[in-house]
Amino acid sequence: MKNTLLFITPVLIWGSTWYVITFQVGEVDAMYSVAYRFAIAGVLMLLVSRIWGLKLDFTRKEHGFILLQGLLLFGFNYWCMYSSELYLTSGLVGLLFSLLVFMNILNGRIFLKTPFELKVIVGGLLGILGTALVFWKDLVQFSFSDGKLIGIVLAVAGTFIASLGNITSARNQKAGIPVIPSNAFGMTYGAVAMFVIALISGKTISFETNISYISSLLYLAIFGSVIAFGAYLTLIGSIGASKAAYVSVIAPVIALILSTIFEDYQWTLTTFSGAAFILLGNVVALYQGNKKKGTVLQENP
Repeated sequence: MKNTLLFITPVLIWGSTWYVITFQVGEVDAMYSVAYRFAIAGVLMLLVSRIWGLKLDFTRKEHGFILLQGLLLFGFNYWCMYSSELYLTSGLVGLLFSLLVFMNILNGRIFLKTPFELKVIVGGLLGILGTALVFWKDLVQFSFSDGKLIGIVLAVAGTFIASLGNITSARNQKAGIPVIPSNAFGMTYGAVAMFVIALISGKTISFETNISYISSLLYLAIFGSVIAFGAYLTLIGSIGASKAAYVSVIAPVIALILSTIFEDYQWTLTTFSGAAFILLGNVVALYQGNKKKGTVLQENP
């Protein structure tokens, strides 16, 4: 029962965050929205780490790698994902982000020398086929003036950056840096970096005081970044990273359902088949890792 609750919590929260992010883009620049979110989440997690008596004293070298993790995992990738929702529905962005599974496996092989099987290649091909089917109409009617291309590029770029962040996180864990404190500092570093880069880029500081923006910001910071992470990391400690990673398979389904209800996403046989292929590809790719517990690869939106 406990593990079921720990599984359902990040699935429902991370599945819903894609839609909630739509309230964060538009009037306020994506960089500032990302900075606000992780400034709140980072401070809260630092407080939790202090209360729980977790290690917060790191060397300069360790802080350097935590900074890199923060920039990749809680900075640039979220900036890309937030920006992509200006052009694509939240469900499609969530579906594209599920390709993180394949990118993690590929980058894990390149940077961490993690072995993979034929099943991973099959899963990756299914994912690519599924993505092509989901965006088949846009591919056939391709136009450089179509903003959807920009959205796709941003979403894929954000997913790839997140994968590099995952690899950095895995490296940090192998080096003995605890997950929760490193995330706390990483979120804070990511927030500060986004704010500074936005200022240097000449972006005007902005903040919305309406209920929808503030409530969605707090939801993303507290539920999407603190509570969901806590449940997911606890789940990993209980059943292992391989099985816990199936959260990333179910969450896009929730995102697509919400997109259908609230954003009037129109399904066709082609898009439905594409979504099915992507999710099936995730299952196939992840199935090969169930034999043993692995390093935590964070797969949150």
